[in-house]
This record gives sequence, structure tokens and C-alpha cells, in this order.
Amino acid sequence: MLNDADLDQEKVIRIAAVVLRNVQGQVLSVRKNNTASFMLPGGKREQHESAQETAIREIWEELRLELDPSRLQALGSFCAPAANEDGYVVQCELFDYSPAVAVTEVFAELAEFCWFDLASEAAYSQSVAPLSKDVVFPFLTQL
Repeated sequence: MLNDADLDQEKVIRIAAVVLRNVQGQVLSVRKNNTASFMLPGGKREQHESAQETAIREIWEELRLELDPSRLQALGSFCAPAANEDGYVVQCELFDYSPAVAVTEVFAELAEFCWFDLASEAAYSQSVAPLSKDVVFPFLTQL
């Protein structure tokens, strides 16, 4: 696993992402237009934003879900190779959100969404971004 000391700061994409679950406990993943990989909902941080502010803004833009900031729990900072930008690394401030959510549609730059059962092979397939399948999903199964 990558850590901050290993990162070439010019090749780092700083993001915030949120673990959203449905009532069955499956984790939401989304796919952007013109890309192949499913990833956690969230996005790039703006200069003036905290990670939590980014998470709330991105979830509203992508899913039209208004998150209650008091229900976001910081899980930590995680790094992995970027799914859509060769040679780059994503540094993700990750949040967990409860209660369960219902998603019926995606917006902004998103093409589709999918719910993954973390015990299934599908959650670790080639169609899932490295940050999710190699780092975050294994971390979540240990909680």
C-alpha cells in the first residue's frame, strides 16, 4: 500500500469519497462517463474546501443526496493508483455515512451506479478501481 512519503506530489489527485450503503449493507460505487472503472462516490477537492465539504458537495452533485455532516465519520486517508489517469495516484480522505441511502439516478459526470456486496467476487473485479478493490473494500471488511 502507498503512503504519503512515497508520493510524487505533482502526480497526486486529492479526493474525498463516501462509503454509502443500502439497507442490505451493499456499498455504492459509481462509474463516470467514458470510463470503465467503478469507484466510490466523491471527487476532487477544491482549494478552499475541507475534505468533509468536498464529500458533501460531490455527493450532492453526483447523486442529489443531501448528507447530514454530523453523520459523516472520517475513516482515514488512503492511497492507490488512479483508475482513470495513468501515472497518477489518488489520495483519498474517506468517510462513512449512515443511515442507509436509496439511490435511483446519477447526475453530473456519472454514467451509472452499482451496489457491491463486499463478500462477492464482483467487488474485486477488473471493473472496480484500485482504490476500492485493493484498499478500501478490504479495509471495510475488517471493521
